[in-house]
This record gives sequence, structure tokens and C-alpha cells, in this order.
Amino acid sequence: MTDSKYFTTTKKGEIFELKAELNSDKKEKKKEAVKKVIASMTVGKDVSALFPDVVNCMQTDNLELKKLVYLYLMNYAKSQPDMAIMAVNTFVKDCEDPNPLIRALAVRTMGCIRVDKITEYLCEPLRKCLKDEDPYVRKTAAVCVAKLHDINAQLVEDQGFLDTLKDLISDSNPMVVANAVAALSEIAESHPSSNLLDLNPQSINKLLTALNECTEWGQIFILDCLANYMPKDDREAQSICERVTPRLSHANSAVVLSAVKVLMKFMEMLSKDLDYYGTLLKKLAPPLVTLLSAEPELQYVALRNINLIVQKRPEILKHEMKVFFVKYNDPIYVKLEKLDIMIRLASQANIAQVLAELKEYATEVDVDFVRKAVRAIGRCAIKVEQSAERCVSTLLDLIQTKVNYVVQEAIVVIKDIFRKYPNKYESVIATLCENLDSLDEPEARAAMIWIVGEYAERIDNADELLESFLEGFHDESTQVQLQLLTAIVKLFLKKPTETQELVQQVLSLATQDSDNPDLRDRGYIYWRLLSTDPVAAKEVVLAEKPLISEETDLIEPTLLDELICYIGTLASVYHKPPSAFVEGSRGVLHKGLPPRTGSIEGPESPDTAPSGEPAADQPSVIPTQGDLLGDLLNLDLGPPVTGPPMATSTVPMGAVDLLGGGLDSLIGGSGSFTAAPSSTAPTNVGAPLGSGLGDLFDLTAGVGTLSGSYVAPKTVWLPAMKAKGLEISGTFSRQVGSISMDLVLTNKALQVMSDFAIQFNRNSFGLAPAAPLQVHAPLAPNQSVEISLPLNTVGSVMKMDPLNNLQVAVKNNIDVFYFSTLYPLHILFVEDGKMERQMFLATWKDIPNENETQFQIKDCSLNADAVSSKLQGSNIFTIAKRNVEGQDMLYQSLKLTNGIWVLAELRIQPSNPSFMLSLKCRAPEVSQYIYQAYETILKN
Repeated sequence: MTDSKYFTTTKKGEIFELKAELNSDKKEKKKEAVKKVIASMTVGKDVSALFPDVVNCMQTDNLELKKLVYLYLMNYAKSQPDMAIMAVNTFVKDCEDPNPLIRALAVRTMGCIRVDKITEYLCEPLRKCLKDEDPYVRKTAAVCVAKLHDINAQLVEDQGFLDTLKDLISDSNPMVVANAVAALSEIAESHPSSNLLDLNPQSINKLLTALNECTEWGQIFILDCLANYMPKDDREAQSICERVTPRLSHANSAVVLSAVKVLMKFMEMLSKDLDYYGTLLKKLAPPLVTLLSAEPELQYVALRNINLIVQKRPEILKHEMKVFFVKYNDPIYVKLEKLDIMIRLASQANIAQVLAELKEYATEVDVDFVRKAVRAIGRCAIKVEQSAERCVSTLLDLIQTKVNYVVQEAIVVIKDIFRKYPNKYESVIATLCENLDSLDEPEARAAMIWIVGEYAERIDNADELLESFLEGFHDESTQVQLQLLTAIVKLFLKKPTETQELVQQVLSLATQDSDNPDLRDRGYIYWRLLSTDPVAAKEVVLAEKPLISEETDLIEPTLLDELICYIGTLASVYHKPPSAFVEGSRGVLHKGLPPRTGSIEGPESPDTAPSGEPAADQPSVIPTQGDLLGDLLNLDLGPPVTGPPMATSTVPMGAVDLLGGGLDSLIGGSGSFTAAPSSTAPTNVGAPLGSGLGDLFDLTAGVGTLSGSYVAPKTVWLPAMKAKGLEISGTFSRQVGSISMDLVLTNKALQVMSDFAIQFNRNSFGLAPAAPLQVHAPLAPNQSVEISLPLNTVGSVMKMDPLNNLQVAVKNNIDVFYFSTLYPLHILFVEDGKMERQMFLATWKDIPNENETQFQIKDCSLNADAVSSKLQGSNIFTIAKRNVEGQDMLYQSLKLTNGIWVLAELRIQPSNPSFMLSLKCRAPEVSQYIYQAYETILKN
């Protein structure tokens, strides 16, 4: 008879009856009663009142009854911790039972009872079981240590269980080894800093030996552990690969993927010239292909992993294109994933085959799939240049089908083909224009408008086509409105006489009748460009566009390397690192591939301090404190509202007519062009950065001579890994009374970056940007741009630690990124920092002696005159010089931007390369940083 009968009763007074049955003398009755209790517990009834009675049944030789009682115990121990202590004695006894199954059962249950009070009683039985003669008990005990560590880590460490676990890695039984590895890996994950799995060639050898005889899950634990090992050279990497390769033919797909992960990781260390490298590539393909014959859900997981593998090493599957052809009965999620991989594998050799397939897919019934297939044809054209001609003709055939969504996708795709191969396929524009009326999706409308604007000079009725879109301007989506605005401005610049009314119309629609800030801003920019400098407008709007890259959807290389280390886990299905989706991930370790053999690059060290600054004071990265985070999140990443003008010009502001009729020169007549509403005209026009700064500063005569203040070499402030591919390096400089931050922005991602802005957090000296961060053109992949950002010192002040710490937020179209850097204090030394002699003497006496600090500047071989002129270049002025007993004494003064004076006495002994520097100041906390500035200037 089955056990279903236990689940059918719902009598009242049941608990009382069960209590009586549990205390019965008959073994059979007892067993029946415990089964009923477990059944009630399973359906969610509260049977915790029977705790003492059930625990009494523990002392039995019947294994089945013991298992049931232990099951009950695990469930209720947490809610009845005081009662659970009653069971401890039985555990201790059961751990010494002659039957190994009972010993293992006791240990397993002990690990599952998560009650703090009991844990210390369990240490002794656990210690015995870890050294038990039966491997079944030892392997169970190994897992129990990991569970115990989760409840009370300190106890496990004090009792020395971790060392016992490490010893179990050398156990003679492969299952014990696998469980020990699993337990240690689990513990190591929650304590990333501890070096628990201290792997060396000897222990790796033991793991590889155990690998052949383990159960499949044991093999996965061992393979995952091997993947975290870093072989010392390519010989060791090759020998590990040779011993792992047989796992590729395992029946369990999880074992196969774990083996693939190890091989993908260690292949990084093998030279591509090795014969073995080629053999390994050939061996990797068949198991991956086999995974695709499983059920759809497994296929999907395999395809997501293959997608990563193909991006890293396309050569593995380059001959296996046919496996990824879509079957009619594949679910949509498998179809879309296969399509993606087909494009990644497309090459000149197989493009004919691929195109024939894709054309077939474009006639399917599944709309999503058809769209993706049409897009895929376009991606093939961009990826394989030789096939572009065939792809375009295929797309034209599809447009002729007049199926609405096919036509729309085809137009979106053709726009990209025009961007990749300018002046090649423009003959098809006529066909596209015929389908204008059928477009109803924003992306397709925007693509068509872009084509009309870009090739306006070739389309006779371009103005009519664009005017037809203008009629319903306010009903269009933002994407279409923005595209329409740009297209009409392009048209106007190409055919000014015929389209003046049209451009007036679109500009007033965009600026006066729209409440979308992006659209309004773009409208005003075009308006001002057209009205002030038509030539510049032409250069900006009709600039040559960079060609689009082949694969815009590749995963960023650093992230791809990390994901390869997570093959066979959820991260490889989501294509995101674990830290992105594991909640409260206790220090998820960022993994990476080993460096390639023969690469001569040293490890990147973006965190090294700029020269002349103590490495120990490296600022911590924002945001740590809550209030700072608040400040940074409320940043208005635009130009600061207040702040002195960068230079006073003699031209009165009102004389520059920003918006008034500057268009005449463009149109060639006296055409009227109404100005934008004056309420929105900017009140302050910043000087163009970089180009005009030199001329502007000539106006500020008398501020100071052009001083050659020392400028430190640029260092990396924000590495690309921390900013989704944006790398920022920079330095600070001061010239003729103005401070600037000299930046190099490098795009190491695979997508274009734009819309840059910068903001500083409050800092000790009120440093703030004096103008917006101007990156004139979008930053394409692998491009760099140098920018000089003028700074002023009128920002908000907050004392930082260290004093010269500057916390910066940089925004672009991808995200906002934070970093901190230390600025050298000499950029704050002002040009009028020379004190009168009498004033110097009086101030020196006036500042109390406890404010005097002394420093030694070592290894400096300059004489007094050279020192004096070098320091004057950075606005440290020598007021007097004396010679006392062969020693040169320089008395110097400097003034910081916030008005703090610092007085210095520098002793120089001609034969001694060490100088003595005494500093006096009313704010002694700056002295340390002034000394650093002295050292930096004198030693560079």
C-alpha cells in the first residue's frame, strides 16, 4: 500500500491521538505515527507541539524511522532551539554507530540544524567523522563543515576543521576529494580574501587523478576548482588540458561545459603555433555540437555559452555553420539565439549559404523572427564586404514583397549599409522613397528621414518628402522629431534658397512648441549655428561621418574574458557578471583570463600615484559616505552657474548678435530670419576652449608673467575596466593665473560615446570646472581626445582627507562614472604671492612657533640660484637670500588661492644634496602638502 493514506485524514483532536501513538510500545505503531506527523508537516500543519515525543523515537535501530525523525528535527529545530538540545546526545551516539549509513545520516542532519546553541556540541562528533574509516561518512562530513562554517565561521576556524578539509583533498577516495573541494570552494566564495584552496602542482595532480573516478557532480566541483588555478607556465597548462579533454565526451552537459571552461581558460596560455593548440580547437567543436541535440531548454543554455565562445574564439566552430541553421519546430528563443551565432560565424567562405538561409527565414510567419532575419542580412553586409552587393539585392527583393514589417526592417538595415559603404548603393534610394507611405514604426521613419536628409542633393523632391513628415510633427516620437530636425537643417545647408521657409518652420516647432528638452536644445543649437556662423554650421552638420564598425553588439573584451571564466553558470546565460544579479553578493570575485603567453605588457597599474605624490595617500574612490553620495547624485552636470568670466574682453556683450540675421551670407540674399526668443539667449558666452585661450589671456596684462609652472605627466585616473570602456588620464597645470585640468579621454568600448559632462564634489579649496566639458564630436571606438578643462576656485568648500583629494563625476551617454585623484598643491599658488620684506619679518614672528614644521628634501643637487628660479616658475617667491657659515638661506613666501600665506626658510649647503625646509603657516595642516609641492617641483 502507498503512503498517500497519510495525507488524507483531517480529523480534529489529531495531535492528541498522535501523541499517544508516538509513545506506544509497539515499534510498528510508532513508525506509523511518525509517518503521519511527517505527512501533516509536509502539507503545512503545525505539529511542533509533538517535538519531545518525536525526539524520543530517535533511539531506535530502525533506519527508516531514524530518517523520518531526523527530517522532523531539521524542520522544527529552528523554532524550538531549546528542545533541539535534547537531541544532541543521540547525535553523539549515532556518530559512533557501527553502521556507516547511520553515522553519515547523523552528520548530515547535524549540518542542517541551523541553531547556534547546538553547534559547539557538534564539533566533537564532526571531528571523529572527518577521520572516519568509511569514505561515505568522510564525504558527508566534508559537506557538513561548509554548512557549519555558514552558521559560525569563527568556530570552524578555531576548531581546525579547515585544515582537516585541506587534508581530505589528498584522500584516497575520489568522492571524498570532490566533496572536500566543493566545501572549500563554497567557504572560499564567502571569504574571497582567504587563500583556502591553496592549489599547487601536487594538489592539482591529485585532483586530476580523482577526476576520472568521481560521480558527475564531483567532476563538476573539481573542474570548477581547476578553472581557478593559474598554471605556472604553458607546459603545465598543456598537461592539465590533456587530462581534462576526456571529460568533453561525458554524457552530462554540465560536466562538458565545465571542461570547456577549463580548456578555454588554459588555452590563453598556449602558443597558437603549437600543434596541440590546433588539436584542442578540433576537439572542442564536437561536444558543443552534441549539446545542440538536447531538448530546447538545454539547447538555449548551450547556445548562450556558444555565443560567448564564438566571440572569443570563432575558429572553434567556423566549419560548423550548418548546425546553427534553424529548424521549423525550434522554439522562438532558440531560433533567435541561433541567428545571432550564424552572423558571428559568417565569413567569405560560407556567406552564400548563410544568405540563402536568411532569405528563407524572412518569409516565415513568426514576425519577431522575420525582423531579426532581415536585420541579420544587413549585419552580414556590414561584416563581409564582398557580400554587400548580394545582401542589398536580397533586401530589395524583400522590399518588393510589400510586407509591411519586412519593408520597415529592410529600410533600417539599408541605412546602416549606407553608413558602412558611402556612395556605393545610393541607386536604391528611389525604391525606398516609393515605400514612404507604408512606414509607421518610429525606427523605420527615422531611418528613412536620415536617408532623405543625407542624400538630399540626389533626391529631387526631398523638400516635399520631408514636408510631408512635418505635418504631424507633434505626433511623432522623439527619435523621429530629432531626425527630422537634423535632416531639414542638412537640406537647408545643401539647398538654401528653396528651403528657407521649411527650416524656419521646423526650428520654431522644435524650440517654441515642444516641451522635450533634447529637441529644444538641438533646435537652439542649430538656430544659433545658422545665424552666427553658417560656415561652421556646414562643417558641423555636414561633417564626414565615421564608418560604422562591423560588430556593434559584441560584448566588451574585459567583460567577455570575465564571462568565459563563468561558462556553465547563470552568468553565461545572462551574459552579465555575477555581481550584477547576485543580491548581496558577499565580495563576488572578479575573475579574468590568464595573460597570453609571450605578451610583454606588464600588469596594468592604474592606481599608482602620480609622481611626487605619496602613494600611501591614494584617495579612496567615491562614494563612500552617505552625504557625499547625495551630493554627487544631485549633481547638475552642466556648467557652474556662478563664477568669474574667464577673461575680460573689451567687446561689449550686447554687440554680438547671436541670433540676428547672420544668415544672409549663407542664403546669398537679404532673406529675413527671425531670431529665437530672447528669453532663452545665453547671457554669457564662454570662450572656445583651447583655441582662443592664448589670445584671451593676452588681455589680462599685469596678472603675472607666463610662468613655467611644473606639470606632472598624465596618469590613468579612471581605468576602462571600471567605466564600461571609458579611460580617463590626466594631470593639472597652472599657466598665467589660470588652472586647468588636462584630460585624455579614450574610448576602449565597442560603441560610440557622446554627451560628456563633468562635475566635482565639494573639496578643500573649492575647485570647480569654469566651463562645461566640451567634446566636439562623438568619441568613436579606439579613439582618444585631448581636452583642457579650465578650473576656478569658487566652488563649494569642504575639508577633504587627504586635503588635496578631488572627487570627480563624469557623465556620458552610457552612464555616470566616479573617480578620485590627488591634485598637486602648487597649482593653487597665486601669482601675487610675493610678500614685502618687512611684512615677512613681522608675519614670521607673529606666527606661533608650534606652527613651524620642518622637512628634509633629499637627493637634490641644484644650487641656490637654480632652486630660486625653478620655484619662482611655480609662484614660490624668494624674498631674501643670505649666506651663513657657507650655508645659503632662502626666505620665501607663497599664497594659496584661498588667501592662506605660507612662509618658508630653505637651507642649502653646497656640498650636501639634502636641503632643510622650515614652513610657517597659520593653517599648519597644509604644510605637509606644501612640502610635497616643493619636492615635486625641485626633483622634476
